[in-house]
Amino acid sequence: MSLSPDQIPVIAGVGEVTDRSRDCTAAMEPLRLMAEAAQRADAEAHGLLRDVDSVDIVGLVSWRYENPTAQLSSLLGIAPSRAVYGDVGGESPVRFLHEAAQRIARGESSIALVLGAEAQYAVNNAKRANTEPPWTPYAVDAPRFKRAADYVHPLAIRQGVAWPVNVYPFYEVAAAHAWGQTPAQAQEETGRIWSVYSQVAAGNPYSWLSKALTPQEITTPTADNRYISWPYTKRMVANPNVNQGAAVIITSLAKARAAGIPDDQLVFFGLGAFANDRRDWLSRDHYRHSMAQHVLLETMQAQLRGDKFDALELYSCFPIVPKLAQRTLALAPSTEPTVTGGLSFFGAPLNNHMTHAACAMVQRIRSGAANGLLYGQGEFVTKHYGLALAREPAISNGIHDITLNAGVQQRADPLLGDARAIDENPDGDAELETFTVVHDHAGLPTHAVILALMPNGARTAARTTDADEIAWLTSASHFPVGAKGRVHTGADSLPEWRGHA
Repeated sequence: MSLSPDQIPVIAGVGEVTDRSRDCTAAMEPLRLMAEAAQRADAEAHGLLRDVDSVDIVGLVSWRYENPTAQLSSLLGIAPSRAVYGDVGGESPVRFLHEAAQRIARGESSIALVLGAEAQYAVNNAKRANTEPPWTPYAVDAPRFKRAADYVHPLAIRQGVAWPVNVYPFYEVAAAHAWGQTPAQAQEETGRIWSVYSQVAAGNPYSWLSKALTPQEITTPTADNRYISWPYTKRMVANPNVNQGAAVIITSLAKARAAGIPDDQLVFFGLGAFANDRRDWLSRDHYRHSMAQHVLLETMQAQLRGDKFDALELYSCFPIVPKLAQRTLALAPSTEPTVTGGLSFFGAPLNNHMTHAACAMVQRIRSGAANGLLYGQGEFVTKHYGLALAREPAISNGIHDITLNAGVQQRADPLLGDARAIDENPDGDAELETFTVVHDHAGLPTHAVILALMPNGARTAARTTDADEIAWLTSASHFPVGAKGRVHTGADSLPEWRGHA
């Protein structure tokens, strides 16, 4: 049984733009960045853009528009029958690409456009200059995304750990301890991996930062590389202060060939799959690894025709994400985990990094790679999406892999463990599970937040501002995971930790 070329989805064109204008009045707004990226993709797709029937815009953060899909369609001169504005999530571009390919395989769409852009660099410059960029008016009343405060446990918010930069360190500490590493060894691994990301970024013409850094330049705290939330320095975290846009045009093999697009330009879709963890991260079973991520990547690897992917984009908002992924995929330390350069160096246009990753992956496959894996993640190690791209269509027994339901969520759910009860008013003995130290804009510690387990298995989030306690927590020689302490509810109704000191 063979598939009709009308049923085989392909990527026909990609386009990217990076606007480094320092003058906020000259910088391109997100709407223009998206339009420019789409037109660049259309130059590769031989004019298919004019007949696009499906549009997905990755959710925008830096600027809000009234009906962004309609405004973009008008700007591009297109009239899609389906136009959807996405929700928040770093994995969302991967999902949009996969779903667009599925619709083409099912005959529900003919030509699809997935794109996004951010201009946070220009917005920040405008704020510093106390001016407004001359853009489409900001839509104050446009519906907003759900924020962490809408679903994160109130105790986490009250303790000041409601942002990803303060939550991913909990995984970093717990996982490194489980792997038998000291803090110094864990930082050494981070420096090595992040140095590779920076080297790839240095060779990417669309990267925001183009300097290859040594591991020591990444891990050594300095005035220009302050601690954000221990053990993460500024160069270890995603950089949203960019102006970048990217677009991908997807169609069927038949339409691409009819448009005259050369076969060696086309990139095919393989398996796509997802799995989510509990949205309230404070109630998760533990922080040593992510079973949702593990089952997803294990499934993607098992579907591969061969031992390893030729090219990878492992989401890199914080170092623990590719560290976990590399272990699941059994990658050698020398494996290059990115085709873009990652969110710290290529740039983190908020939800849209993985659209750029798709563009870079297409270029890598056109240059000779047989296949590649796009792995995106959203929220707090919460939403995981993987998508395989390849030089040839992935077909098994006449069934295209793009149409398969991998059932990853169903396999992951029983492995997520039971939800932890949260003790908001603890008093008594406790065991340190993991921790971070929150730092101010000068790089000075403000307080440590300890996730601790009570004797009944409930979890609490307690803080300490004691300098000796913080010094003990952040020793380079050991992680104090498993240490005994006491917690009590302080005068401000916040749980407090007393341990080593």
